[in-house]
Parts: sequence; C-alpha cells; structure tokens
Amino acid sequence: MAGLTTLPAAADTDDTDGTVVVTGGALRITAPGDAGVLGERGFNTTSGTVRGSLGRVKVTDNRGAAPGSGWVASVVSTSLQGPGKSTIPAATVGYAVGKISRLGRATYRAHDPGDISELVPVVTATDVSGDNTATWNPTIAVRVPGGTRAGSYAITVTHSVI
Repeated sequence: MAGLTTLPAAADTDDTDGTVVVTGGALRITAPGDAGVLGERGFNTTSGTVRGSLGRVKVTDNRGAAPGSGWVASVVSTSLQGPGKSTIPAATVGYAVGKISRLGRATYRAHDPGDISELVPVVTATDVSGDNTATWNPTIAVRVPGGTRAGSYAITVTHSVI
C-alpha cells in the first residue's frame, strides 16, 4: 500500500481513542412585535369580519434534525379588549397561514383554524432532514359581533413552536 509506514519489529504502540461531538442549534420562532391596525369596520347592528396581516412569522430549525423528525408551530389569541369593559371573544378570531416560503428539506402543511381561542397548530413540518426554515405572513380574521361598541380593540396573538 502506497504511503503506509512500516514500524520496526521492536516498536511499541499505544492507541488513543477520542470522540467528536456535533451539537445542534436551536428551534426558534419569530413574529412581529406589533402588527399595527389590522383593519376597521363601520359600526352597525349586524356582524362583519375584519381582516389584517400580522406580518412575517418565521420558524428556524438549526437542530440538525435526524431524517424523519419535525416540528409544530401553534398560535393562541386573547380576547380583544375595547373601550371600557367591552370585549370581542377570542373564539371569533381565525388565522390563515397563506403561502409558506421554505428553505431546507422538510414537508410543510398549513392549517387555517377558524378559532384560535385555544392553542392550535398552524404549520407542521414533517420528514425534516437537517436544518430548515419556514416563513409565512398570516392573516387574522375577526368576526365582529353585531352591536359591538365602537372603539379600538387590542389583541395579542402568541406564536410558539415545539
């Protein structure tokens, strides 16, 4: 064999074993801190829907995941707090994922729940292999009940990923 060094017959050898550890990074989700005014609706006694964009949501998976693993991005909303003690129930808030931009190897599936008053999945990634990212710009739809008091209503939408 070319390049093989032959040791003299009286040579002594001793082996040293070692290990190299490759650590994975983090699984993270980022969302805008403030989406601003999501839309408005004129006051009347009938119900109607207000829609608006939350802005870019991004999941970054740098865990170096083994083939076949995955993650789930979920969302939950508070009730909308308005003037005085006026509220619009969180159960009237829906979420539409829209187009998912992808980087890396995974299969992504969007879920568009009509009620985000409890923690529900909105994007799942399966068959992940290595690092990957998914980005989307969701639309919130608030079904404003008829007779809702005029004013500005604040909402908090919380995103999480596991």
